[in-house]
Amino acid sequence: MDSIQPKRIFFFDIDNCLYAPDLNIARMMKQRIYAYGRKIGLDEASVVKTCGSYYRNYGLSVRGLVMHHQIDPVEFDEQVDGSLPLEDIIKPDVELRAMLKSIKTRRWAFTNAGNNHARRVLKCLGIADLFEGITYCDYSEPDFPCKPEREAYDRAMCEASVDDAQLCYFADDSAKNVEAALNLGWTAVLVSPAIRTMGADKTHLQIQSIHQLPTVLPQLFN
Repeated sequence: MDSIQPKRIFFFDIDNCLYAPDLNIARMMKQRIYAYGRKIGLDEASVVKTCGSYYRNYGLSVRGLVMHHQIDPVEFDEQVDGSLPLEDIIKPDVELRAMLKSIKTRRWAFTNAGNNHARRVLKCLGIADLFEGITYCDYSEPDFPCKPEREAYDRAMCEASVDDAQLCYFADDSAKNVEAALNLGWTAVLVSPAIRTMGADKTHLQIQSIHQLPTVLPQLFN
């Protein structure tokens, strides 16, 4: 019988976590967000500042664009996330697949991206079949929650049918998202090539690449 409780679950962020940030997908996404901002009337001088402000204040630029510019979130998703040439950039990761298959927990994807983008990335990596489900942001839902808001983590637990925070493990490239998970009692791992610090009372694990996960949580692997 498995020595690890079968109810334990590992929530994995997707973008810049399951693949390396040096693929520059985030940069391409920013360029498309700015292009969309110009399309709806933001001038060249303010589009970067405005979209950046929305990202900082609302967690995602699209939330501010919906709130203040009444954009069509479905159109935004199609023209921004949906236009990324993911299949040309992200390739199957055999090492990642082997690592995920060996983890002795349930596996769940937890992203601030939309459903279509999340599924495309997982398919490109060759790991889509390894996840029980995906908690994603539905841009068409009024006031949808996103990390690092508590409501997003509560939704992830609800959708994954887990009610004990001590059973939850989490990996993300955002220090804010990791800190929010720690505040809820999750075991959290920051995936970042750069060393980042949190509050003095926050004890977290950090790795440079998701492939190093077994080195910090060996008890979860064969």
